[in-house]
Amino acid sequence: MQSRIVDVRISLANLPLSQPISDAKVLTGRQKPLTQVAMLFAEITTDDGQHGIGFSYSKRAGGPGLYAHAREIAGELLGEDSSDIARLWTKLCWAGASVGRAGLSTQAIAAFDVALWDLKAKRANLSLAKLLGCHRDGVPCYNTSGGFLSSPIEEVLESVERSIASGIGGIKIKVGHPDPAVDLARLKAVHRAIDGRVALMVDANQQWSRANALRMCRQMEEFGLVWIEEPLDAYDVEGHAALAATFDTPIASGEMLVSAAEHFAMIDGRAVDFAQPDAARVGGITQFLRVTARAAEAHLSLAPHFAMELHLHLSAAYPHDAWVEHFDWLDPLFNERQALQDGRMMVSDRPGLGISLSDQARAWTVASCRIDAKGLSDTAH
Repeated sequence: MQSRIVDVRISLANLPLSQPISDAKVLTGRQKPLTQVAMLFAEITTDDGQHGIGFSYSKRAGGPGLYAHAREIAGELLGEDSSDIARLWTKLCWAGASVGRAGLSTQAIAAFDVALWDLKAKRANLSLAKLLGCHRDGVPCYNTSGGFLSSPIEEVLESVERSIASGIGGIKIKVGHPDPAVDLARLKAVHRAIDGRVALMVDANQQWSRANALRMCRQMEEFGLVWIEEPLDAYDVEGHAALAATFDTPIASGEMLVSAAEHFAMIDGRAVDFAQPDAARVGGITQFLRVTARAAEAHLSLAPHFAMELHLHLSAAYPHDAWVEHFDWLDPLFNERQALQDGRMMVSDRPGLGISLSDQARAWTVASCRIDAKGLSDTAH
Protein backbone atom coordinates (compact mmCIF):
# COMPACT_ATOMS: atom_id res chain seq x y z
CA MET A 1 0.00 0.00 0.00
CA GLN A 2 1.42 3.35 -1.03
CA SER A 3 1.66 6.25 1.38
CA ARG A 4 2.09 9.49 -0.57
CA ILE A 5 3.91 12.52 0.80
CA VAL A 6 1.59 15.52 0.94
CA ASP A 7 3.32 17.93 3.29
CA VAL A 8 6.97 18.75 4.07
CA ARG A 9 8.04 21.24 6.72
CA ILE A 10 11.59 22.42 7.29
CA SER A 11 12.95 24.49 10.15
CA LEU A 12 16.29 25.78 11.35
CA ALA A 13 16.82 26.22 15.09
CA ASN A 14 19.91 27.53 16.84
CA LEU A 15 20.57 25.61 20.04
CA PRO A 16 22.66 27.73 22.47
CA LEU A 17 25.16 25.98 24.72
CA SER A 18 25.21 26.87 28.40
CA GLN A 19 28.86 27.90 28.07
CA PRO A 20 31.41 27.97 25.21
CA ILE A 21 33.41 24.78 24.87
CA SER A 22 36.83 24.13 23.36
CA ASP A 23 38.68 21.07 22.16
CA ALA A 24 42.17 20.78 20.69
CA LYS A 25 41.12 22.48 17.43
CA VAL A 26 40.46 25.67 19.39
CA LEU A 27 43.71 25.52 21.36
CA THR A 28 45.68 25.13 18.13
CA GLY A 29 43.92 28.20 16.69
CA ARG A 30 42.03 26.37 13.94
CA GLN A 31 38.56 27.04 15.29
CA LYS A 32 36.74 29.32 17.68
CA PRO A 33 35.00 28.02 20.81
CA LEU A 34 31.66 26.35 20.10
CA THR A 35 28.70 28.40 21.36
CA GLN A 36 25.70 26.89 19.53
CA VAL A 37 24.55 24.04 17.33
CA ALA A 38 22.45 24.72 14.24
CA MET A 39 19.71 22.09 13.93
CA LEU A 40 17.90 21.38 10.64
CA PHE A 41 14.56 19.65 11.19
CA ALA A 42 12.37 17.99 8.55
CA GLU A 43 8.78 16.96 9.24
CA ILE A 44 7.04 14.83 6.63
CA THR A 45 3.33 13.98 6.49
CA THR A 46 1.64 11.45 4.21
CA ASP A 47 -1.90 11.16 2.83
CA ASP A 48 -2.76 8.45 5.36
CA GLY A 49 -1.96 10.76 8.27
CA GLN A 50 1.46 9.37 9.17
CA HIS A 51 4.12 11.78 10.39
CA GLY A 52 7.91 11.48 10.46
CA ILE A 53 10.57 13.73 11.94
CA GLY A 54 14.25 13.89 11.08
CA PHE A 55 17.17 16.17 11.71
CA SER A 56 20.65 17.12 10.68
CA TYR A 57 22.97 19.66 12.25
CA SER A 58 26.04 21.82 11.89
CA LYS A 59 28.50 23.17 14.44
CA ARG A 60 29.95 26.68 14.07
CA ALA A 61 29.32 27.37 10.35
CA GLY A 62 26.90 25.87 7.85
CA GLY A 63 23.44 25.94 9.41
CA PRO A 64 21.90 28.52 7.03
CA GLY A 65 23.45 26.65 4.11
CA LEU A 66 21.85 23.36 5.17
CA TYR A 67 18.49 25.07 5.45
CA ALA A 68 18.80 26.82 2.08
CA HIS A 69 19.66 23.60 0.26
CA ALA A 70 16.89 21.64 1.99
CA ARG A 71 14.40 24.37 1.07
CA GLU A 72 15.40 24.17 -2.59
CA ILE A 73 15.03 20.41 -2.99
CA ALA A 74 12.15 19.60 -0.61
CA GLY A 75 9.53 19.86 -3.35
CA GLU A 76 11.01 16.75 -4.97
CA LEU A 77 9.33 14.69 -2.24
CA LEU A 78 5.72 15.75 -2.87
CA GLY A 79 3.53 12.99 -4.24
CA GLU A 80 6.18 10.32 -3.74
CA ASP A 81 5.67 7.03 -1.92
CA SER A 82 7.32 7.56 1.46
CA SER A 83 8.40 3.92 1.62
CA ASP A 84 10.77 4.28 -1.35
CA ILE A 85 13.52 5.70 0.84
CA ALA A 86 16.57 4.63 -1.15
CA ARG A 87 15.10 5.90 -4.40
CA LEU A 88 14.12 9.20 -2.79
CA TRP A 89 17.63 9.66 -1.39
CA THR A 90 19.00 9.30 -4.91
CA LYS A 91 16.37 11.68 -6.32
CA LEU A 92 17.22 14.36 -3.75
CA CYS A 93 20.92 13.85 -4.33
CA TRP A 94 20.61 14.36 -8.08
CA ALA A 95 18.37 17.39 -7.54
CA GLY A 96 21.39 19.18 -6.09
CA ALA A 97 24.19 17.22 -7.74
CA SER A 98 25.86 20.28 -9.22
CA VAL A 99 27.06 21.24 -5.73
CA GLY A 100 28.30 17.73 -5.05
CA ARG A 101 27.20 14.39 -3.66
CA ALA A 102 28.85 14.80 -0.26
CA GLY A 103 29.17 17.43 2.41
CA LEU A 104 26.60 20.16 2.86
CA SER A 105 24.29 18.94 0.09
CA THR A 106 23.87 15.44 1.48
CA GLN A 107 23.86 16.64 5.09
CA ALA A 108 20.73 18.58 4.13
CA ILE A 109 19.27 15.40 2.60
CA ALA A 110 19.98 13.60 5.88
CA ALA A 111 17.13 15.39 7.65
CA PHE A 112 14.63 14.14 5.06
CA ASP A 113 16.11 10.65 5.02
CA VAL A 114 15.91 10.32 8.81
CA ALA A 115 12.31 11.56 8.74
CA LEU A 116 11.39 8.92 6.16
CA TRP A 117 12.91 6.15 8.25
CA ASP A 118 11.15 7.50 11.35
CA LEU A 119 7.89 7.48 9.42
CA LYS A 120 8.44 3.93 8.15
CA ALA A 121 9.11 2.61 11.65
CA LYS A 122 6.06 4.40 13.01
CA ARG A 123 3.90 2.85 10.30
CA ALA A 124 5.13 -0.56 11.46
CA ASN A 125 4.59 0.49 15.11
CA LEU A 126 8.20 -0.40 15.86
CA SER A 127 11.17 1.49 17.20
CA LEU A 128 13.68 2.25 14.46
CA ALA A 129 16.08 -0.23 16.08
CA LYS A 130 13.46 -2.99 15.92
CA LEU A 131 12.62 -2.11 12.31
CA LEU A 132 16.30 -2.44 11.35
CA GLY A 133 16.73 -5.63 13.40
CA CYS A 134 17.95 -5.30 16.98
CA HIS A 135 21.00 -7.12 18.26
CA ARG A 136 20.60 -5.68 21.76
CA ASP A 137 18.00 -3.82 23.84
CA GLY A 138 20.57 -1.37 25.17
CA VAL A 139 23.92 -0.03 24.02
CA PRO A 140 26.95 0.78 26.20
CA CYS A 141 27.20 4.55 26.42
CA TYR A 142 29.98 6.97 27.28
CA ASN A 143 29.91 10.64 28.20
CA THR A 144 31.91 13.28 26.32
CA SER A 145 30.29 16.58 27.23
CA GLY A 146 32.11 16.90 30.57
CA GLY A 147 35.61 16.27 29.28
CA PHE A 148 36.44 19.25 27.09
CA LEU A 149 39.83 20.96 27.32
CA SER A 150 38.09 24.22 28.19
CA SER A 151 37.02 22.69 31.53
CA PRO A 152 39.49 22.79 34.43
CA ILE A 153 40.42 19.32 35.63
CA GLU A 154 38.43 19.88 38.83
CA GLU A 155 35.26 20.35 36.75
CA VAL A 156 36.09 17.31 34.65
CA LEU A 157 36.44 15.15 37.75
CA GLU A 158 33.12 16.44 39.11
CA SER A 159 31.50 15.57 35.78
CA VAL A 160 33.01 12.09 35.94
CA GLU A 161 31.30 11.42 39.27
CA ARG A 162 27.94 12.79 38.06
CA SER A 163 28.14 10.70 34.90
CA ILE A 164 28.93 7.49 36.73
CA ALA A 165 26.14 8.16 39.23
CA SER A 166 23.69 8.67 36.35
CA GLY A 167 24.41 5.24 34.90
CA ILE A 168 26.98 6.09 32.23
CA GLY A 169 29.26 3.22 31.19
CA GLY A 170 32.28 5.18 29.97
CA ILE A 171 34.06 8.53 30.08
CA LYS A 172 35.80 10.21 27.16
CA ILE A 173 38.07 13.18 27.67
CA LYS A 174 39.58 15.51 25.12
CA VAL A 175 43.33 15.53 24.53
CA GLY A 176 45.50 17.19 21.89
CA HIS A 177 46.61 20.09 24.07
CA PRO A 178 49.63 21.94 22.62
CA ASP A 179 51.54 20.81 25.73
CA PRO A 180 51.56 16.98 25.85
CA ALA A 181 52.31 17.09 29.57
CA VAL A 182 48.90 18.68 30.16
CA ASP A 183 47.19 15.82 28.31
CA LEU A 184 49.00 13.18 30.33
CA ALA A 185 48.34 14.92 33.65
CA ARG A 186 44.62 15.22 32.93
CA LEU A 187 44.43 11.62 31.72
CA LYS A 188 46.21 10.34 34.83
CA ALA A 189 43.83 12.29 37.08
CA VAL A 190 40.72 10.95 35.34
CA HIS A 191 42.09 7.40 35.21
CA ARG A 192 42.79 7.57 38.95
CA ALA A 193 39.32 8.94 39.70
CA ILE A 194 37.53 6.31 37.62
CA ASP A 195 39.52 3.52 39.28
CA GLY A 196 38.19 0.87 36.92
CA ARG A 197 34.52 1.62 37.56
CA VAL A 198 33.76 2.47 33.92
CA ALA A 199 35.54 2.51 30.57
CA LEU A 200 37.87 5.34 29.52
CA MET A 201 38.55 6.84 26.06
CA VAL A 202 40.40 9.90 24.72
CA ASP A 203 39.86 12.11 21.67
CA ALA A 204 42.62 14.21 20.06
CA ASN A 205 40.36 15.83 17.44
CA GLN A 206 42.92 15.41 14.61
CA GLN A 207 45.54 17.66 16.21
CA TRP A 208 48.61 15.40 16.39
CA SER A 209 51.27 15.02 13.72
CA ARG A 210 52.26 11.47 12.84
CA ALA A 211 55.36 11.72 15.04
CA ASN A 212 53.44 13.16 18.00
CA ALA A 213 50.69 10.58 17.58
CA LEU A 214 53.23 7.77 17.81
CA ARG A 215 54.70 9.24 21.00
CA MET A 216 51.33 9.94 22.63
CA CYS A 217 49.76 6.60 21.71
CA ARG A 218 52.81 4.85 23.15
CA GLN A 219 52.55 6.78 26.42
CA MET A 220 48.83 6.15 26.68
CA GLU A 221 49.06 2.36 26.24
CA GLU A 222 49.38 1.88 30.01
CA PHE A 223 45.92 3.32 30.71
CA GLY A 224 43.97 0.50 29.06
CA LEU A 225 41.88 2.88 26.96
CA VAL A 226 38.95 1.54 24.97
CA TRP A 227 40.17 3.69 22.09
CA ILE A 228 42.21 6.70 21.04
CA GLU A 229 40.07 8.85 18.76
CA GLU A 230 41.14 10.97 15.79
CA PRO A 231 44.86 10.99 16.57
CA LEU A 232 45.55 12.29 13.03
CA ASP A 233 43.89 14.23 10.25
CA ALA A 234 40.57 12.57 9.42
CA TYR A 235 41.69 11.77 5.87
CA ASP A 236 45.08 10.28 6.75
CA VAL A 237 44.26 6.65 6.02
CA GLU A 238 47.89 5.54 5.89
CA GLY A 239 48.78 7.24 9.19
CA HIS A 240 45.80 5.81 11.04
CA ALA A 241 46.53 2.36 9.64
CA ALA A 242 50.11 2.53 10.93
CA LEU A 243 48.88 3.40 14.44
CA ALA A 244 46.24 0.67 14.37
CA ALA A 245 48.88 -1.90 13.39
CA THR A 246 51.41 -0.70 15.99
CA PHE A 247 49.46 -0.35 19.23
CA ASP A 248 47.26 -2.57 21.36
CA THR A 249 44.96 0.37 22.12
CA PRO A 250 42.27 0.51 19.39
CA ILE A 251 42.17 3.47 17.03
CA ALA A 252 38.86 5.21 16.32
CA SER A 253 37.97 7.76 13.65
CA GLY A 254 35.36 8.75 11.08
CA GLU A 255 33.13 11.42 12.61
CA MET A 256 34.34 14.12 10.21
CA LEU A 257 33.90 12.05 7.05
CA VAL A 258 30.98 13.20 4.93
CA SER A 259 30.29 10.32 2.54
CA ALA A 260 30.09 6.55 2.51
CA ALA A 261 33.00 6.48 0.05
CA GLU A 262 35.29 8.24 2.53
CA HIS A 263 34.42 5.67 5.18
CA PHE A 264 35.04 2.83 2.73
CA ALA A 265 38.59 4.14 2.25
CA MET A 266 39.23 4.05 6.01
CA ILE A 267 37.66 0.62 6.44
CA ASP A 268 39.33 -0.98 3.43
CA GLY A 269 42.64 0.59 4.43
CA ARG A 270 42.44 -1.07 7.87
CA ALA A 271 42.87 2.36 9.38
CA VAL A 272 40.48 2.01 12.33
CA ASP A 273 39.37 -0.52 14.92
CA PHE A 274 36.27 1.55 15.76
CA ALA A 275 34.29 3.05 12.88
CA GLN A 276 32.67 6.35 13.88
CA PRO A 277 30.20 7.41 11.20
CA ASP A 278 27.73 10.22 11.87
CA ALA A 279 24.41 9.63 10.12
CA ALA A 280 23.76 13.36 9.76
CA ARG A 281 27.14 13.94 8.15
CA VAL A 282 27.14 11.02 5.70
CA GLY A 283 23.68 11.81 4.35
CA GLY A 284 21.26 10.04 6.66
CA ILE A 285 20.38 6.51 7.72
CA THR A 286 20.38 5.16 4.17
CA GLN A 287 24.06 6.04 3.72
CA PHE A 288 24.93 5.15 7.32
CA LEU A 289 23.71 1.60 6.70
CA ARG A 290 26.01 1.33 3.69
CA VAL A 291 28.93 2.28 5.94
CA THR A 292 28.02 -0.13 8.72
CA ALA A 293 27.50 -2.99 6.28
CA ARG A 294 31.10 -2.57 5.11
CA ALA A 295 32.32 -2.10 8.71
CA ALA A 296 30.53 -5.27 9.82
CA GLU A 297 32.17 -7.27 7.03
CA ALA A 298 35.53 -6.06 8.36
CA HIS A 299 34.50 -7.06 11.92
CA LEU A 300 35.02 -3.53 13.21
CA SER A 301 33.45 -2.14 16.35
CA LEU A 302 31.09 0.83 16.03
CA ALA A 303 30.92 4.12 17.93
CA PRO A 304 28.80 6.69 16.04
CA HIS A 305 29.44 10.37 16.66
CA PHE A 306 27.03 12.64 18.61
CA ALA A 307 23.18 12.65 18.22
CA MET A 308 22.38 9.80 20.61
CA GLU A 309 18.68 10.21 19.85
CA LEU A 310 19.43 8.79 16.41
CA HIS A 311 22.55 6.69 16.87
CA LEU A 312 21.15 4.66 19.75
CA HIS A 313 18.89 2.86 17.27
CA LEU A 314 21.62 2.39 14.69
CA SER A 315 24.10 1.05 17.26
CA ALA A 316 21.50 -1.35 18.65
CA ALA A 317 21.08 -2.80 15.15
CA TYR A 318 24.83 -3.32 14.57
CA PRO A 319 25.98 -6.96 14.77
CA HIS A 320 29.35 -6.37 16.48
CA ASP A 321 30.42 -4.40 19.56
CA ALA A 322 28.96 -0.90 19.63
CA TRP A 323 28.90 2.20 21.78
CA VAL A 324 26.76 5.31 21.74
CA GLU A 325 27.97 8.78 22.71
CA HIS A 326 26.00 10.50 25.47
CA PHE A 327 25.57 14.25 25.01
CA ASP A 328 22.79 16.00 26.87
CA TRP A 329 23.13 19.07 24.64
CA LEU A 330 20.08 18.23 22.52
CA ASP A 331 17.80 17.48 25.49
CA PRO A 332 15.96 20.85 25.34
CA LEU A 333 14.92 20.17 21.73
CA PHE A 334 12.88 17.05 22.45
CA ASN A 335 10.09 16.09 24.84
CA GLU A 336 11.53 12.63 25.50
CA ARG A 337 14.69 11.39 27.23
CA GLN A 338 16.93 8.37 26.70
CA ALA A 339 16.98 6.00 29.68
CA LEU A 340 20.27 4.82 31.19
CA GLN A 341 20.67 1.51 32.98
CA ASP A 342 23.83 -0.22 34.20
CA GLY A 343 26.12 1.64 31.82
CA ARG A 344 23.84 1.28 28.82
CA MET A 345 21.42 3.51 26.96
CA MET A 346 18.18 1.59 26.56
CA VAL A 347 16.12 1.40 23.36
CA SER A 348 12.60 2.56 24.17
CA ASP A 349 9.46 0.91 22.82
CA ARG A 350 8.27 4.21 21.36
CA PRO A 351 7.69 3.90 17.59
CA GLY A 352 10.24 5.39 15.20
CA LEU A 353 13.00 7.47 16.75
CA GLY A 354 10.70 8.00 19.72
CA ILE A 355 11.17 11.78 19.77
CA SER A 356 9.00 14.85 19.26
CA LEU A 357 9.99 18.50 19.03
CA SER A 358 9.60 20.57 22.18
CA ASP A 359 8.14 24.05 22.52
CA GLN A 360 11.69 25.24 23.19
CA ALA A 361 12.82 23.92 19.80
CA ARG A 362 10.04 25.95 18.19
CA ALA A 363 11.07 29.02 20.20
CA TRP A 364 14.67 28.75 18.99
CA THR A 365 13.58 28.45 15.35
CA VAL A 366 15.02 31.18 13.14
CA ALA A 367 13.66 30.07 9.75
CA SER A 368 10.98 27.67 8.55
CA CYS A 369 8.92 26.85 5.50
CA ARG A 370 6.20 24.49 4.29
CA ILE A 371 5.86 22.71 0.97
CA ASP A 372 2.48 21.22 0.01
CA ALA A 373 0.09 21.13 -2.94
CA LYS A 374 -0.20 24.92 -2.80
CA GLY A 375 3.54 25.34 -3.23
CA LEU A 376 6.27 26.67 -0.96
CA SER A 377 5.51 29.17 1.77
CA ASP A 378 7.90 30.69 4.28
CA THR A 379 6.89 31.14 7.90
CA ALA A 380 7.45 34.44 9.65
CA HIS A 381 9.42 34.54 12.93
